[in-house]
Amino acid sequence: MPDPITSHRHWYRRIGPGLITACVVIGPGSILTSSKVGANDGYSKLWIVLASVAFMLVYMTLGAKLGAVAKTSPGNLIRQKAGKGLAIMLGCCVFFISAAFQSGNNLGVAAAFDAFIDADWAITGLVVGFNLLAIFFLLAFRNLYRVLERLMMFLVALMLLSFAINLIVLKPNLGELFMGFIPFMGADNAATTQETSKDGLIALLGLIGTTFVITAAFYQAYLVQQKGWDENEVHNGIMDARVGAVLMMLITVMLMSTAAAGLYTGSEVQLADPAQVAVALEPSFGVFGKYIFCLGLFSAAFSSFLINSMIGGFIVSDCLGLGSDPNGPAPRVMTTVALLTGMSVAVAFLLLGFDRTPTIIAAQAVTVVGAPLVAGVLLWLSSSKDIMGCHAASTPTKTVAAVGLAVLIAIAANTAINTLPNSIKKYMAEPSEETAPEEASVPESPPVAD
Repeated sequence: MPDPITSHRHWYRRIGPGLITACVVIGPGSILTSSKVGANDGYSKLWIVLASVAFMLVYMTLGAKLGAVAKTSPGNLIRQKAGKGLAIMLGCCVFFISAAFQSGNNLGVAAAFDAFIDADWAITGLVVGFNLLAIFFLLAFRNLYRVLERLMMFLVALMLLSFAINLIVLKPNLGELFMGFIPFMGADNAATTQETSKDGLIALLGLIGTTFVITAAFYQAYLVQQKGWDENEVHNGIMDARVGAVLMMLITVMLMSTAAAGLYTGSEVQLADPAQVAVALEPSFGVFGKYIFCLGLFSAAFSSFLINSMIGGFIVSDCLGLGSDPNGPAPRVMTTVALLTGMSVAVAFLLLGFDRTPTIIAAQAVTVVGAPLVAGVLLWLSSSKDIMGCHAASTPTKTVAAVGLAVLIAIAANTAINTLPNSIKKYMAEPSEETAPEEASVPESPPVAD
């Protein structure tokens, strides 16, 4: 049964869904991307984090309000308003993307141990073990949401503590850090002219994509319903979304600033996987810093791959009409399938050198359709007065959300025009070679290539 939280409780007892959403956004891919940007551009891109979080906050709020006000699940609403075809298409897109990119999240868990363990078989065993632990977590607890919320609170606390310690020890330049929040006014002014170029625009879209994770915002509706909030607690959902967005911003800013303080030299820094960030920072404050960073990396990887698989499993189950009750069998079974799919690909890569490129190419292709589709459906449902009543999205909210949708379309277009053809071309040109380190190790966000 849901776990209603009444309005007289303390504010920290009235959050949860936003915290869980923050966990899936802050994964190995976003850690690597944020660190690479900080290492190569200093503090100058911090303003993009604010823009990304603003879009994410708007859609998280739309999802939270939809979950609290709607009398049924989002999948049922889509079937009622637009028919089974759209529901099935959306559910399958989300599931396939989550399952395909789940392999990257598994490799993120492996990367957290790679800095300390040399044996591939031991790392592979840990990856399998943590997947089995996640499956046990899904099947063992009757009140899945309550346990999930408490686990994510613990992992978020570990991330905040770990990355904050690294940042404080490195003593960032506060003046340059604050200037980084002003567009094109950060420390790396030499890159200003490049930002107006095609490559600069692509880099901006890629950075936005690591934080603006639309399927996580859509899943916010499910989490709010699992929390037990209804129309009388819409204000709780709004505050919770804000808390989650602030956490995303804090962690991303800390990661980017840590890399800017410890790795930025004005020349390009090559980072192929998130564990390399920890190793690269080690000369700045010793091996202790590496352990602390990897603790945060593991927390991000484990929480991200657990919630990512649940996004795919729960949404496809709901959209296929199999139910969205966290205590029901179908969502847990579909989540387990997503977990096992990602684990199988990751294990094949770790032990056999399996080329993940076809998997990534397929996921990128589905993302071109899936991400804008999810955003458009969420905006449509949350703006419908016959569903939302007086809580329907206002004109200013719809305007900002429309801009966010345009950004997702731009990211999808970049994937279709640049990323996807380049991936196919490289794969066809070198069919016998293993995946390049950048492609093999960089975990991706579920709905948007990270």
